[in-house]
Amino acid sequence: MNRYPVWKYVILVITLLLGVIYTLPNFFGEAPAVQVSSAKATIKVDTSTLQKVEDALKSAGATPQSVVLEGTSIRARFENTDQQLKAKDAIQKALIPDAADPQFVVALNLVSRSPDWLTALHASPMYLGLDLRGGVHFMLQVDMQAALTQRIESLTGDLRSMMREKDIRHGGIARNGQSIEIRLRDAQQQEAAKRLITDQFADLQSREVTDGAELRLVVSIKPEAARKVQEQALKQNITTLHNRINELGVAEPVIQQQGLDRIVVQLPGVQDTAKAKDILGRTATLEVRMVDESTEARAAEQAGGLVPFGTERYLERDGRPLIVKKQVVLTGDNLTDAQPGFDSQTQEPVVNLTLDAKGARIFKDVTRDNVGKRMAIILFEKGKGEVVTAPVIRAEIGGGRVQISGRMTTVEANDTALLLRAGSLAAPMEIIEERTIGPSLGAENIAKGFNSVTWGFLVIVAFMVIYYAMFGLFSGIALGVNLLFLVAILSMLQATLTLPGMAAMALALGMAIDSNVLINERVREELRNGASPQAAIHAGYDRAWATIFDSNITTLIAGVALLAFGSGPVRGFAVVHCIGILTSMFSAVFFSRGLVNLWYGGKKKLKSVSIGTVWRPEADTAVKAD
Repeated sequence: MNRYPVWKYVILVITLLLGVIYTLPNFFGEAPAVQVSSAKATIKVDTSTLQKVEDALKSAGATPQSVVLEGTSIRARFENTDQQLKAKDAIQKALIPDAADPQFVVALNLVSRSPDWLTALHASPMYLGLDLRGGVHFMLQVDMQAALTQRIESLTGDLRSMMREKDIRHGGIARNGQSIEIRLRDAQQQEAAKRLITDQFADLQSREVTDGAELRLVVSIKPEAARKVQEQALKQNITTLHNRINELGVAEPVIQQQGLDRIVVQLPGVQDTAKAKDILGRTATLEVRMVDESTEARAAEQAGGLVPFGTERYLERDGRPLIVKKQVVLTGDNLTDAQPGFDSQTQEPVVNLTLDAKGARIFKDVTRDNVGKRMAIILFEKGKGEVVTAPVIRAEIGGGRVQISGRMTTVEANDTALLLRAGSLAAPMEIIEERTIGPSLGAENIAKGFNSVTWGFLVIVAFMVIYYAMFGLFSGIALGVNLLFLVAILSMLQATLTLPGMAAMALALGMAIDSNVLINERVREELRNGASPQAAIHAGYDRAWATIFDSNITTLIAGVALLAFGSGPVRGFAVVHCIGILTSMFSAVFFSRGLVNLWYGGKKKLKSVSIGTVWRPEADTAVKAD
């Protein structure tokens, strides 16, 4: 009756083995490391960079435990912090000859000490939050007025262009603070300008101002449109910060909005706060300009002489100089998307761009007037520009869809598309609050959380063994397996464990044992009603399952609500809470019954089970079931 087939025990063994494997990395701790990543979007970290790092470490006498290229960064792991600092100085000297124009970010970091065989199995430790690991906390203030000013500047240019197209004569258009002033010559032109603003610019509102004989329109952004601009600026800044923080290799950073104009950034495990601030403060903009095709420009490119008036010299990705005009045709604000692809005719790699309405109109005009000429796409970082690509204009391009080609490989097309998609900050920010949480405080929190879970587990197991005897021991083993599975799944999902998460882990133990209490009491009830031991075990597990399922589902619904609507510590609690419920249902029912079946299932003439005292209240007597 109470026997598992072989395949069920195979599942139990496999799950136990996987649980042990994916839990182990959490016990090896972290080692000091030096991380090398690109400081510019146009610079790639590859095998040649890896070789330079290895040569620099060898010449400096710094012996790393490992040096690996992971994704877009290089991580060198060391035994102690002395070797780490020595290696950082050596790598900086080798990779950054000019400190004023760094091409790489060399930052201090922490990496797992897990052995290679665990890493090969993709077994990694859980990420630890700021309260457990230590790190830095920044509060950033977004300059919303600057975002509005940028929007007003853009709309001023659009108004000027549209009024020229509609042949509306005016005496000048200028920005005055957060509004636009338009001087009109007569009432007819004023009325035409008002109709244009109403029809073509839904975000703007206008009012008439009479100053003597002069007619003026004062145009401003509608309050709802201003709020939308500010919200979009905040969202774009958060997205850009995510992209930049990836360069630091921070595991599970916290970047979230606080209030209407502030962003909270938490970087667990970051040791080099100066480098983190440098990354957060970077500015990157994209500009499209025409290449100067004149004889003077060509001579300046070849001989390196003075550039013609109204032009500037920039370097292409291969290091060759290029003379471009100062006038900006388009900016990254006009770009909505950039995707790599292949030309339908030549099948060569290309980059497909999508422009907004304003950008499409400008691009159509520029390409119509400059067929056969080159157009340069320039990326500016920290005030220094670099030409990403400079294709030749083959024909007029309308519709807002642009294709960039020109002897690119598939990798170069992917990289170029990524560069063009990577937005810049929509509005400047400044750090108004900075806190550093030391690793000693994090270690103290970890110790306290570990002790709470450990002592809670031991007390629960002791109570179960005293009250339910052998069945209590089975429940205790199942509880330990539940804890093992919980940690393993959190590690497999690379979830972030915070102090509230450790509180949820301790709570999960109490909730998990509740299922075993229901089962044990149900078995007692069947014994009390006169059922045989084998029948009592079978009925106890089968009939308790429905109650266990219902109670856990209702609790899971509350956890999912916290997961969906919560953030920060609440979300960290909810993740562990939900996973703990699922693992408890498996361990308390499936695994626990496997142990009981293994111990009692093979006994054909079982007369009693060790489940503590079975009380018979109606007779005022008690019968020992063991």
